[in-house]
Amino acid sequence: MPSPDGWTLKTGFLAALTGACVWAAPHALAQTAFKGTAQVNASIQAPERAAQCVACHGAQGVSQIPSIPSLAAQPKTFIENQLVLIREGLRDVPAMKGSLDGVSDAELVALATYFSAQVAPPAAKGRVDKASLERGRELAKSALCGTCHLPQYQGRDQVPRLASQQEQFLLDVMKEYRDKPGPGRDTVMAAALYGINDAQLKDLAHFFAHTR
Repeated sequence: MPSPDGWTLKTGFLAALTGACVWAAPHALAQTAFKGTAQVNASIQAPERAAQCVACHGAQGVSQIPSIPSLAAQPKTFIENQLVLIREGLRDVPAMKGSLDGVSDAELVALATYFSAQVAPPAAKGRVDKASLERGRELAKSALCGTCHLPQYQGRDQVPRLASQQEQFLLDVMKEYRDKPGPGRDTVMAAALYGINDAQLKDLAHFFAHTR
């Protein structure tokens, strides 16, 4: 079904995938860095299908389950792309298998619009390992994570928010990118994580989860 602007989400996603809107010069990134990032908008009502999402991803998209990501404040385009990947069978998420079958583009846009407009999750609760946090901070800096995910790691456009995401989820997904970059996984991320060991990934996840 066509989206409101005349494109299908699948068409827009494929354009991004081929590089039409992924790459930009550093100066251009600096000029457009905050375009498309999540903006809180309490006036946006939850679409009916959101009830199905929050059963796992938490109220307003703030996950309470370590292995399940928060959707709140993720960039709208990022959410749309992930929903399309899952619906089209291009990304295998066993827990979501079949849940988006037959869901229209308009419904996916409504879900992305709603969750992207929610308040970002708080930083992770519990004990902070200061040494791990600092190692993660330095590694994120040296690995240039902020170049794509922005300096505060809030994400933009098709690049996800890392700040205050579930720590276990971050660790799991980074390992998957590094070790098993299958269909629906960003090959740029697979390359970025190449050579980073498990202990370093744990430090990165700890840092991002405790950043807001």
